[in-house]
Amino acid sequence: MTTLQVAARPPRTAVDATIGEHAQLLSSQLQAMSDALFPPTSRKTLRRFTSGETARLIGISDSTLRKLSLADEGPAPQLSGNGRRLYSLAQINELRQLLAANLRGHDPRALLPHRRDGDHLQVLAVTNFKGGSGKTTTAAHLAQYLALHGYRVLAVDLDPQASLSALFGVMPEIDVKANDTLYAAIRYDDEARPLREVIRRTHFDGLDLVPGNLELMEFEHDTPRALAAGMQGVEGIFYTRIARALDDVADRYDIVVIDCPPHLGFLTLSGLCAATAMIVTVHPQMLDVASMSQFLLMTHDLLSVVRGVGASLDYDFIRYLVTRYEPQDGPQTKVVALLRNLFGDHVLTSPMVKSAAVSDAGLTKQTLYEIGRENLTRSTYDRAMEALDAVNREIEGLVLAGWGRAPALQVADGGGS
Repeated sequence: MTTLQVAARPPRTAVDATIGEHAQLLSSQLQAMSDALFPPTSRKTLRRFTSGETARLIGISDSTLRKLSLADEGPAPQLSGNGRRLYSLAQINELRQLLAANLRGHDPRALLPHRRDGDHLQVLAVTNFKGGSGKTTTAAHLAQYLALHGYRVLAVDLDPQASLSALFGVMPEIDVKANDTLYAAIRYDDEARPLREVIRRTHFDGLDLVPGNLELMEFEHDTPRALAAGMQGVEGIFYTRIARALDDVADRYDIVVIDCPPHLGFLTLSGLCAATAMIVTVHPQMLDVASMSQFLLMTHDLLSVVRGVGASLDYDFIRYLVTRYEPQDGPQTKVVALLRNLFGDHVLTSPMVKSAAVSDAGLTKQTLYEIGRENLTRSTYDRAMEALDAVNREIEGLVLAGWGRAPALQVADGGGS
């Protein structure tokens, strides 16, 4: 008679212990990789820009810039080994100031695009319900583009995962201490701090950062308790708190770019209520579009409730940005056509194409604006940069329209100082 053999059941694993072990292993490995790429004593620095890049960023001709250099006017560029003139972003901004003060026959405000009297602070919320849509990459590149073009920019990392902070060289689990995120300015207790005390300068001149980390989740936990207890505090109910925090520093900036969390919690709602415009990133796949449909339905319902209790929700613009787009992919092309047919001009004309250049730059926690053309395959870099600039230029145009302005034109040659 055959005896059935019963296999021994493997011991069950305590899920919290396993997750904790995996978290520790991954965190240690990421820290080792980060230390190899960016030693603890190092700080992120921004590359210098060639004279051609500098002229294009300012909006003048290369010959005008050359005349300034030959006349020893303005900051002295660094000379490379082959004699090329290289400028830092701080020097580019110094040149903007110089040209705006001395350029005859042109509106100096075309060179200095700062807010004017009566212009409201532009707060751009970059958001989506689904991860992987390029939300953080979009926010980082947009903030850097605006800073490169002379705007005073504040980037706000509202996502507890803090990927935006990491892109700016701030490691959320190491460099960001307790009460050093936006949570410090929107919390309900007496440990609240003014937003200006948690803002950090970045390696981009004119671009500051409010970093994030897991501490931001405390706002999601605190708000229901505060609502239940009627604890609105001096900074008001939850949906006004980010707007009031930004009021504290509004005179220092032209544009705020908020990287929202990929979910609809109190943080996201407060960010959307502080915003003057919303950019929804969408990957052109049907599953992503279906997810966006749910996001829009939920956002509508929640914002309607917030409006019903007194919130002002009047935006300068709402736009959908197609990201990680592959033009040669037939199904993606059909999805983009569907979005344009449904939403018309609410879909940005320029999509952000999927590019190995963006991925390659991200491996070292850099953006295309940081890494430079010489560090990647040039044709790949140029195609990605063309798409990226087109997207950001279109958003810049919408910002200017919200201020009642037209985009600045290139300053003609010969208008010298």
